[in-house]
Amino acid sequence: MSTTATTAPIFPSFEQVVQGFAGQIGQLREMAPKPTLSDAVRVRRAIDTLIAETNADEAVWLESCIRCGQCTTACHYFQATGETKYAPMRKMNLYRKVYQREIGPFRWWYQLVTREVKLKDLEELQELVYDSCSECGRCTMVCPMGIDTASLVHHQRSALVAAELVPPELAALRMEQKHAGTVFGASADSLRKMVDTIREKAGVIIPLDKERAEIMVLSSAVDLVGNGNGLLATARVMNHLGVDWTVCSDGFESANFGLLSGDMSLWKKQVDPIVAAAQRIGAKMLVIAECGHAYPALRWNPMLKSGELPFEMMYMSEYLGRQAKAGRLQLTPLKGKITYHDPCKTGRRGGAFEEPRAVLKAMDADFVEMPANKEYNWCCGGGAGIFLLERATRLREESFKIKMEQVNITGAETVVVSCASCRLNFEAGRVKNHWDRKVESLVELVAEHLIEDPRAVPINPAQGVRA
Repeated sequence: MSTTATTAPIFPSFEQVVQGFAGQIGQLREMAPKPTLSDAVRVRRAIDTLIAETNADEAVWLESCIRCGQCTTACHYFQATGETKYAPMRKMNLYRKVYQREIGPFRWWYQLVTREVKLKDLEELQELVYDSCSECGRCTMVCPMGIDTASLVHHQRSALVAAELVPPELAALRMEQKHAGTVFGASADSLRKMVDTIREKAGVIIPLDKERAEIMVLSSAVDLVGNGNGLLATARVMNHLGVDWTVCSDGFESANFGLLSGDMSLWKKQVDPIVAAAQRIGAKMLVIAECGHAYPALRWNPMLKSGELPFEMMYMSEYLGRQAKAGRLQLTPLKGKITYHDPCKTGRRGGAFEEPRAVLKAMDADFVEMPANKEYNWCCGGGAGIFLLERATRLREESFKIKMEQVNITGAETVVVSCASCRLNFEAGRVKNHWDRKVESLVELVAEHLIEDPRAVPINPAQGVRA
């Protein structure tokens, strides 16, 4: 059964959340750490990082680009601006130069005919690998050589971490998560307070820190600092399903600024407590919150060996889709014409296409696909941390117009998303362009359309589990 619902809103609207985050993002720029190393050391560290991260795959990709330009047709930043510097193939130039000079088979020749990499080169690289690449992977879909540009971009982000050249917003959050273990101040105490608030104001029980549970669910800073509706909706759905679940205060944060910035050590540091908590409670499944980059941060973490973990990892939309296909989600019809935006990391990079659509089908939705969908879906323009970067505002806003046009063609009144970053960018774009479309979270939409089952066993308020 679903838990008690309320008619009055408990938390701020998501539009208000976007406004709140905008203010906090401004403060981040002032909090960013300053460089401490000499120019020469910073350059050397960047080069050494690229060398260390270059294996056979990277070498083949760097060698095999034929400059055909197909990737430009797939890149939202290039298509939105027409500026050649944003062509995906051009974003590899510095990496290719380092490869050719340092470890390529003809390095002796390239050391004679090309100049050394300077700090200025790395500073110019910032815009290409942070501001104008969301690592969406769309360019790879059309590349005749199968070059994974997103992976090459991420290696260059790692190099810029080593060179102390992370954009200030990402740098500040990276340092906060590295030293305090929080994002925007969202701590274990924040989680406990939100759980109490949801119980008191919505009458919904969230089982926190159970000693044993089959399913462990993650939350995010967006829930705990900006808007608790995602966590509230998740609790309603999980309680409706009657599953044995919990949230762990020592491993709940989906966001991973190690992945976003390119800091591999922080990437692992943020994953470790989540894995440890899931193993401690004997979880059989870990459900990742609606946080697109958290999906690859956890599911394909290079520090986790294949088959090592005794539990399955699944994104929220995947989990909902599985329940819908099994007939366990009892939902009321959804009114109005809708379309769905596939998050790049879970869709194109992860293949989770049918699951969210199965959820919408279970709601008997009047669903219309965008002209470019699934593998060829256009990115919202704010992924990989770009929604946080002030200097990327022009690129983000111009590329979002492509997404707007795609939605408008469908005639849909509502666009459904299942990624907090996408939703933040959609809401910001909606307000900026006075766009008359609604933007809805998939899990929140499901929670709003749950059918009460009078035969279900009631919740035990003392434990938050079935009596």
